[in-house]
Order: sequence, then C-alpha cells, then structure tokens
Amino acid sequence: MTTVDKIKEIEAEMARTQKNKATSQHLGGLKAKLAKLRRELLTPTSAGGGGPGVGFDVAKTGVGRIGFVGFPSVGKSTLMSKLTGTHSEVAAYEFTTLTTVPGVVQYNGAKLQILDLPGIIEGAKDGKGRGRQVIAVARTCSLIFLVLDVLKPLGDKRIIEKELEGFGIRLNQKPPNIYFKKKEKGGISMTNTVPLTHLDLDEVKAVLSEYKIHNADISFKCDATVDELIDVIEGNRVYMPCIYVLNKIDQISIEELDLVSKIPHAVPICAHHEWNFDELLSKAWEYLDLARIYTKPKGQLPDYSSPVVLRRETATIEGFCNNIHKAILRELKYALVWGSSAKHNPQKVGKEHVLADEDVVQIIKKV
Repeated sequence: MTTVDKIKEIEAEMARTQKNKATSQHLGGLKAKLAKLRRELLTPTSAGGGGPGVGFDVAKTGVGRIGFVGFPSVGKSTLMSKLTGTHSEVAAYEFTTLTTVPGVVQYNGAKLQILDLPGIIEGAKDGKGRGRQVIAVARTCSLIFLVLDVLKPLGDKRIIEKELEGFGIRLNQKPPNIYFKKKEKGGISMTNTVPLTHLDLDEVKAVLSEYKIHNADISFKCDATVDELIDVIEGNRVYMPCIYVLNKIDQISIEELDLVSKIPHAVPICAHHEWNFDELLSKAWEYLDLARIYTKPKGQLPDYSSPVVLRRETATIEGFCNNIHKAILRELKYALVWGSSAKHNPQKVGKEHVLADEDVVQIIKKV
C-alpha cells in the first residue's frame, strides 16, 4: 500500500468516527499517524524525490520573497507581469506556467523578489500535479500571495489552505506556546499554565505513543489543540504571513466588492487594469515587517534616497552594519540614532540597539 493510500484510509476512518470524549484519544492517534505519513510525502527518501525539481529552485535575492500561490488561471501571471515587468506566460487556458518564474519589484527602497509558481490543484499535498514541488518552493517564501478568483474566493481559499496545511505551512498563525523536550526516563510529565479545553493527559499520551515517545516534559502555555501538539512534535512547520489577493474585481458589483473586502487579510485587485496595486504593496510591506534605516555621513545630511532595508528581527545596529559591510562592525565605537527608537535625538547606542522604521543612523568608528 502506498503512502497516499494509507493517508486516504486514515482520512476515511477519521471521517466515519464520531467526535466525542470517548473517541478523542483514538482520533488524536490517527491525526499523529496522518502527520507522520504526510512528512514522508514532504521529505521522500526515494532518489530524485526530495528537491523542488528542475525549473523550481530559484536563488534568493532582495530582502523578502513573495510567492504567488493559487489555482490555474486566476491571474497570477498577469499580476506578476504588471508588478515586475517580468514576462510570465499568460494565456486563457490552465497550467500556462509550468516552472517557477522569478521577478523583482522595488518598493520603499527595497528589492522584493516575486515568484510566480505553477497553479496547484486539489490533491497537491497527496502528490497530484506538481503540487509537491510548488509547495516546497512556497515553504521558502517570506510571504504568500494566495491569489483567488473574486467570483469564488471562499471555496478556493479553503481548498488551497488545506493543501498548504497538509505540507506543514501555517498561514497567519503564530507557533503554539508549547514547551516539549524528550528525556531518558521518568515518563510523561505534563503541566499547563492555562486551562486546557481541547486536551487531557490521556490524549497527549496517545499522540506521544504514536511517535514512540514515552518519556518527555511537556508544558502548555496556551489552550492547545491536538493538531498544535502534533505540529510541535513534528517540528518542521513553517509559520508565515499570507495576503489573500482577490483578483478580477472588474467582474463584480460595488456591493459584492464591499462584501469580499471584509475577508480578513484580503486585498481586492484587478491585475488586468492594475487596480489597487498600491494597497497590495503597502500591505505586503506591513506583513513582511521591514524597516528602512537611513544613513547619515558625519557632517552631512541623511541620505534618504537609498535606505538600508532590514527584516525586523535583524533591525539592530549590528544588523545594519553587517548589511553594509561585515568589516564595519569591527571598527564600530558606537552609533548615533535619530528617530522613534531613540529616547532623545540623537541617542548614543551600541550594537544591540533595536532600530525602528525610518530611523537615521550615523556610525562612529574607533580611532
């Protein structure tokens, strides 16, 4: 029996099992089995089955990578061409794009890499079409643009989210606050700092048993579900921001537009007419969590024309120096900072100082 067949068999058993307290342990064990089988699909051991594949692997450039994910013929290639000027094959039939097409868009002084991925189909997580390769590349992105046809957004959204979740991609979610560590002996030690409404010790033990884990410390600092527990044990989940790009709004009424605009994390656009691109890029900037840092040479005005753009997690004086040149950090005596991260302007700071968007920095070198 193939891995896909085993997955289907477990999914069928889960579907016919009633959800109640008596079956929760059994269902938890089945979910753990399912996660292990999906991992086999994600990281196949057979030769030639592991990587993204020819035409899919693209070198990273810029400060952020945005992947276009969606069903065939929703307008990903048109959006790519209009945003970046990069030609991605466009036609009125499905599966026009057969490999990853990279492009670059400049925004707020930052270079953002855009990847137009081939359209995925339902069942991609089970190996249908080129789903495995597409989603492998999607996992390397900093942000997902989930491009949807505005005429049928919610149904397609649910299907694609299910496909991405099957490959360990969690959209617009934070990692669950669960501490988990295996140990040599002592059994399962479980503590929680908040009431648990979805799990109890027996269910936790049933899941751990499926992974042949009989000795571990586990501490819940959130009201976790069995799926979140499995995510932590698996340890290979990717948590990333996602914007739902509702394309083809030229085909709906104003009233319908008002309705779809209420979908969380959504930006309605028309790629063909280039409508609402400003809001799309503005939200992409917000979700990528980037910071523009301006340089100020000694005795001169700040250079606002070419900011150093950093991811928020590296937006420190150390990250700023390394972005310009590795040697600068060795010569750093201190830095002067103007802006919202400074207590007063200028503030004298060290390499650990955390910078804010649009701060101005002057590096003072050792004599």
